[in-house]
Amino acid sequence: MPPLAARLHAPLLLLAPAVPSASFPRPGTRLCAASGPRGGVGRSRRGALASEKPPAVAVAEKAGGEGPYDAIVIGSGIGGLVAATQLAAKGARVLVLEKYLIPGGSSGYYRRDGFTFDVGSSVMFGFSDKGNLNLITQALEAVGRKMEVLPDPSTVHFHLPGDLSVLVHRKYEDFINELISKFPHEKEGILKFYDTCWKIFNSLNSLELKSLEEPLYLFGQFFQKPLECLTLAYYLPQNAGDIARKLIKDQELLSFIDAECFIVSTVNALQTPMINASMVLCDRHFGGINYPVGGVGGIAISLADGLVEKGSEIRYKANVTKVILENGKAVGVRLSNGKEFFAKTVISNATRWDTFGKLLKEKKLPEEEKNFQKNYVKAPSFLSIHMGVKASVLPAGTDCHHFVLEDNWNNLEKSYGSIFLSIPTVLDPSLAPEGHHILHVFTTAGIEDWEGLSRKEYEEKKEAVANEIIRRLEKKLFPGLQDSIVLKEVGSPKTHRRFLARNDGTYGPMPRGKPKGLMAMPFNTTSIDGLYCVGDSCFPGQGVIAVAFSGIMCAHRVAADIGLEQKSPVLDAGLLGLLRWFRTLA
Repeated sequence: MPPLAARLHAPLLLLAPAVPSASFPRPGTRLCAASGPRGGVGRSRRGALASEKPPAVAVAEKAGGEGPYDAIVIGSGIGGLVAATQLAAKGARVLVLEKYLIPGGSSGYYRRDGFTFDVGSSVMFGFSDKGNLNLITQALEAVGRKMEVLPDPSTVHFHLPGDLSVLVHRKYEDFINELISKFPHEKEGILKFYDTCWKIFNSLNSLELKSLEEPLYLFGQFFQKPLECLTLAYYLPQNAGDIARKLIKDQELLSFIDAECFIVSTVNALQTPMINASMVLCDRHFGGINYPVGGVGGIAISLADGLVEKGSEIRYKANVTKVILENGKAVGVRLSNGKEFFAKTVISNATRWDTFGKLLKEKKLPEEEKNFQKNYVKAPSFLSIHMGVKASVLPAGTDCHHFVLEDNWNNLEKSYGSIFLSIPTVLDPSLAPEGHHILHVFTTAGIEDWEGLSRKEYEEKKEAVANEIIRRLEKKLFPGLQDSIVLKEVGSPKTHRRFLARNDGTYGPMPRGKPKGLMAMPFNTTSIDGLYCVGDSCFPGQGVIAVAFSGIMCAHRVAADIGLEQKSPVLDAGLLGLLRWFRTLA
């Protein structure tokens, strides 16, 4: 299962054979509200994505060379689109180059036989109307967009070893009371741990979030909010598991907190930075989980539409194969067809492994990237199952999101050990034909399990693994699930690698050992002048809020570097040197 913080995004754009272009809406479409009452089974539906204007966003790349732009963004994942739209809103001329047919990457969608599937997770953070961590709302507003959302009454229902069942309610008091009822002897420790999360979250939520690499912003925030800044600095090198183990002794409860962190970061609590954990474990109650009407894919479409209306561009079927350097500075990119584009700056929304291993493969790996790869490895990929099922198989009152680990806590981080399940039609029935639901299943899987197979062996393995996952869900949650399936598509790590252009299908970096919180995570600038990175392999890491934050930070830093924001060159050089020195310590 993808971490709730979305990667909260998570796997695949296509699941088996290539989807005909007619299966996708034209770029420039917007989401429409579902007709009829919300929730329930088998409500009347209107097309989840309906075209409302010509495809202004769709610009096919042509032969030749163009530019210069203020910035070129490689890839249209949420991090890249947020960076692009923030820059466009500041007056920059931006070009986004997307390899695929539609924007969004792991936050895209596809259609099959009347079902509209989210490519990745359906658990959406950052959509509230309050605070400073509602970063998706802010990103949309920056380009004049707003989306209708459906509040989810819960975040996830845990089904864990020993028949431990915990529902994470939207209302914090309901969740904390339920957890205490399961572990009454640990009431004090539970309250202290989650209170610490709130302390960190409230500090973050009080600040205007911009680039931590821009000294004028940092000094301004420190003078305005010194206690909040010092709080964050104190917890920056700490991990959630260390803090939990100081406050809690019950091993089963600590294992539950490991599971809480696993769906955030795909690692246990000892490897999850406390700041990341706090962002998600509190925002699910503060702003809540809110599902965009019509599906997650509408986020990227709305951002792309807004980008174009601000005078910038996004081009599809534009496969970037090289970052062009002149005198050591990034000045443009080259596509697979030989076409070149030039800009003052280049922003890569690819993973750092893809950026420095493929787009800059002729250049010696910079020391900063060697340090990154020393501290982080590629997290595993996922096996994904998208299913359309008869609505009758789901009991009344079924929750939208489930996490299943049946028998052994030791299987939490193993391939196929745990299962994350989303049923977005519980919230928005317009995504499926009347009388049906969507089940979207994830489980971790390494690409090494899928290499070296013949096509026949590969298809047989996908079917066998998927059927075993379905059998487990049938036994734990939904008797008769197998017989209720009317549509099933399975994606392996190889699928994710192919369609999302992710190195080995990975969904971001994972600490090689026990990290010092977030200290080792690289920021947006790189050691190559004019080249920036954005997304889940940059600070603050994985998750919808995290990658959106990365995009906002990147846009602020780039805007300062190209003269759209105020900066201090002397302070700037000193701060960047200090940040890089800190990362070497980590």
